[in-house]
Amino acid sequence: MSGDVHVRFCERLGGRFLGATRLIITGVSRALLEAHVKPLVVQFLKERGLELAEEKTRIVHIDQGFDFLGFNVRKYQGKLLIKPAASSIAAVKERVQGIIRTGKGLPQGVLIRRLNPVIRGWGNDYRHVVSKDIFNDIDHAIWRMTWNWAKRRHSQRTRRWVKERYYTRKAGYDWVFTDGSVDLFRMLSIPIRRHVRIRAAANPYDSAQASYFAARRARHRQEAPKSAPKWLFCDAPPSRPR
Repeated sequence: MSGDVHVRFCERLGGRFLGATRLIITGVSRALLEAHVKPLVVQFLKERGLELAEEKTRIVHIDQGFDFLGFNVRKYQGKLLIKPAASSIAAVKERVQGIIRTGKGLPQGVLIRRLNPVIRGWGNDYRHVVSKDIFNDIDHAIWRMTWNWAKRRHSQRTRRWVKERYYTRKAGYDWVFTDGSVDLFRMLSIPIRRHVRIRAAANPYDSAQASYFAARRARHRQEAPKSAPKWLFCDAPPSRPR
C-alpha cells in the first residue's frame, strides 16, 4: 500500500511533515491490508487530526509494481528491481528539451553548460538502482535533440558538415557533442553503485565503530580508508561536512 498523507502538525518531540508525506506499507495479502492495516492507519491519523488521501492510496501486488518518489518498485520473476519511474524519465527528457528549445540562438558551449548539470544531477539521483539501460536511452534521446538543434541552425548545409561542425569522436565514442572546450555529459558514463545499508547496530558516535564508518566514507568517495574525523568524538557540534 502506498500513498500520500497530507500532514501539517507538530508532535511532542517537534516532528513536522510539510505538504504531503508519502509512505509504503507492506503486507502478506491484499485482504490483510484492506481489512486490518488500512483501518488502523486511518484511525492513527484521525487521532492526530490527519487524513489519508484516498485518491492517492493504492493497494497493489509487488509483481505489478508501483511508483514511489520517482522510482518504480517491482518484482520480475521473483526478483525485486528498483528503476527510475517512467514519469521521472519523461520529466528529465522534457526539461532537456525545454533548455534546447529556448536556446536556439545560444553558442554551443553555453548550451552544453546549461545542459550538463541537469543531465549529471538526474543521473546521480538514480545511480544506485537499475538504470544503465535507461541512461543509454536518455543519452540517445538527448543526442537526437542536439542533432535537430544543430540541423536547424544550418538548414542549407549537408549532414556531414553539421556533424563535423558540432560533433567529434573522443575516448572511443562517436558523436560527442562539443565545441572543443566543453563536452556534453554522457549519463551512461555514470557508474552504477549499489547502495549498501548501514549496519543496524552501527553508531557513528561510538568510538569502537569508528573504523567501520571511516571505511564506509572512503568507499563512497573511492579513497583509501582514513581515521575517523575529529568531530566524531568531540563535545562541540560538528561542522557541516563538505
